[in-house]
Amino acid sequence: MMNSTKKYLAEGLGTFALVLFGCGAATIAGVSATGPSGIGLLGISLAFGLAVVVMAYTIGPISGCHINPAISIAMLAAGKLSMKDTVGYVLLQCVGAIAAAGVLYLMATGGSGFEMGEWALGSNGWGEGYLGGYTMQAALIAEFVFTFLFLMVIFGTTSSKASPQMAGLAIGLSLALIHLVVIPITGTSVNPARSLGPALFAGGMAMSQLWLFIVAPIAGGLVAALVRKIFIYD
Repeated sequence: MMNSTKKYLAEGLGTFALVLFGCGAATIAGVSATGPSGIGLLGISLAFGLAVVVMAYTIGPISGCHINPAISIAMLAAGKLSMKDTVGYVLLQCVGAIAAAGVLYLMATGGSGFEMGEWALGSNGWGEGYLGGYTMQAALIAEFVFTFLFLMVIFGTTSSKASPQMAGLAIGLSLALIHLVVIPITGTSVNPARSLGPALFAGGMAMSQLWLFIVAPIAGGLVAALVRKIFIYD
């Protein structure tokens, strides 16, 4: 029981760090309602990617560092995670993301001139008024396809014939690459917990569009779990 508790708490801590680093970079240092500013698209992409790298080497030995419900559910489908652990992982991932969004809210609202507009705190979205103004179809395709690719990287780098020492770096770099492409479309989710936390505080459009950032990443991860054996030896 204690080992399971440690794994779940590690997932909560890791997801907390991912959301606070990534969405914090976007909110405090990086992106406005009309486009990149401050550290810009590259800086925000690196913040998300590097957060995964540092957490992979921090909590990876404890829980595997999923910090993403789409990953945990895909691992369940692949037979690499039990139903009990999947529920524990996903629950604590969501708790960690919500806690991080709360901390970010407290910090951001302490700055002069900050306003909680639509899609605040690094929330994901699409359509008129959101970054590039992409359609729902474009958002759905981007989140599905790039989550699929992300999970293929994860399955490949954590397979029995891969180098375990390099997995965290490869996974983090792949997430940074994904952000470089997808930020203008949706702000990049590929992670339902990452989307949930900020949306709960932002409300409005962020909450009404949240369903896409739950459905598309989970679907992309499940497809990756189904096709991984074509390319990857476990």
